[in-house]
Amino acid sequence: MQQLLNTLLTGLTLGMVYAAFALALVLIWRSTRIINFAQAPMAMITTYVALTVIDADYSYWVGFTAALLSGLVLGAAIERLVIRPVEGKPHINAVILTLGLFIVIHAVAALLFGSRYRSFPAPFGVRGFQVGEVNVALTGFGIFTIGSVVVVMLLLVALFRGTDLGLMMRAAAFNQEVARLLGVRVGRMFTLGWALAALVGSLSGLLIAGGSLVHPSYMDSAVVFGFVAAVLGGLDSPVGAVVGGLVLGVSLSFVSGYVGSELVALAALGILMVVLLLRPGGLFSHATPRRV
Repeated sequence: MQQLLNTLLTGLTLGMVYAAFALALVLIWRSTRIINFAQAPMAMITTYVALTVIDADYSYWVGFTAALLSGLVLGAAIERLVIRPVEGKPHINAVILTLGLFIVIHAVAALLFGSRYRSFPAPFGVRGFQVGEVNVALTGFGIFTIGSVVVVMLLLVALFRGTDLGLMMRAAAFNQEVARLLGVRVGRMFTLGWALAALVGSLSGLLIAGGSLVHPSYMDSAVVFGFVAAVLGGLDSPVGAVVGGLVLGVSLSFVSGYVGSELVALAALGILMVVLLLRPGGLFSHATPRRV
């Protein structure tokens, strides 16, 4: 019984980590209709910014804030300098650019920060709670992770469903020409979308790094699992991203705990294939896929 409970709680925390990254992918998709495969190394760079600030004897929260702000600036800069020249062209051009950025940012991080493993602190405990004689596999940092992801999800839902700004971002993403005719400044909406997505991605990087080791490739697996979580829930739905992350995290936790950790990647692929076959738009998709 204790193993079942701990496996479930581990999966819950792990799922929220995947959900944090999936939320960044959902945000960039809803605001620009682009999948940003460079989201992980961008988050890794901002995590190193936080670590640099913390190593300079500032508090964790100063480093935390510095990482989020640097993510905001980095996302806006990449949209302006790298993505803007291919706007209006096929979306595959921008996707290929993000794959190139994935490689370039890795190389830059290795040059600036080195390739060795470094310890990243956590603001709360990383040991499970003791309830009587039972050690519950839910840490203080795990609770912080769950709370952070829920808050981000609610903010994104409020942004896209309850504000004019969110409506303008979605209009710019779906049809640039019509949006311009309606007075929407499409370029600014794209820049804002990239900036906000990079900020959410930076949060996911901090949550993954908390209490563990970081290196230039520590976020790479998040690309795979975060993408699966986003597709599972539906790329248009912040709520779906969180639910997808939870489903994926709990499923993979049970696979790792009861079957074998070497099958985790295969299980994630299997879940993705099942969803794409049965519901291609994701669990929370409202659009009906076209069939020819």
